[in-house]
Amino acid sequence: MNHPYTQRLYTRLVEHADKDQALTMKKYMRENYDFLGIKAAPRREVVREVIKEYGRPPEKEFSNIIKDLWDLPERECQYVALDLIDRKIGLNEEDIQLLEYLVLHKSWWDTVDWIATKHAGAYFQQYPQHIPGVTGRWIKSENIWLQRSTILFQLKYKQHTDEETLFHYITHFLDSDEFFINKAIGWALREYSKTNPSSVTQFVKHHKLSTLSRTEALKYLKAKNKL
Repeated sequence: MNHPYTQRLYTRLVEHADKDQALTMKKYMRENYDFLGIKAAPRREVVREVIKEYGRPPEKEFSNIIKDLWDLPERECQYVALDLIDRKIGLNEEDIQLLEYLVLHKSWWDTVDWIATKHAGAYFQQYPQHIPGVTGRWIKSENIWLQRSTILFQLKYKQHTDEETLFHYITHFLDSDEFFINKAIGWALREYSKTNPSSVTQFVKHHKLSTLSRTEALKYLKAKNKL
């Protein structure tokens, strides 16, 4: 920990540590990460308390503080970093570099999906001119987490979804046998089916999706008897 702001957060987090809960959380995450054993509500309360007492992280040092938290071993520290981004008032144009760094480091679905659907999603709404260049580069990468992010960044766009872009990126991965890609395809289609059921129905009908993607894509429509 190089920054005093990070130290303040970590000290408060440790006060709420629960060893039994930590073991349960680590098991849930397939032993990939260590935990302090702090659930979401008290973790967010720590963030609120520190912000109330010390203010928000200084803008000029924001990226360094986030990376500082990302370097710490306990998974809650990464969650706190994302909590801070949640609370950031507007994203700067260069913040996409930070988001990409976070996707690429300590990558797993819990942080990647949070970043993709909330932060990258918000960023591209604010700076739509960067969608082709950034997501185009991500989709051509060999990193499944960047690729998953290209599929999921519009997840909360609803009627503002760029259908052409969504379907184009999904089509790019129709031959994939990667679980996290196929799951993302199904999830994205399922969410969009709540806004445009006919388009999703036609897309699924005319494209050869994996069994996982197809099942997830049609889950909402079947539940609502719209098929």
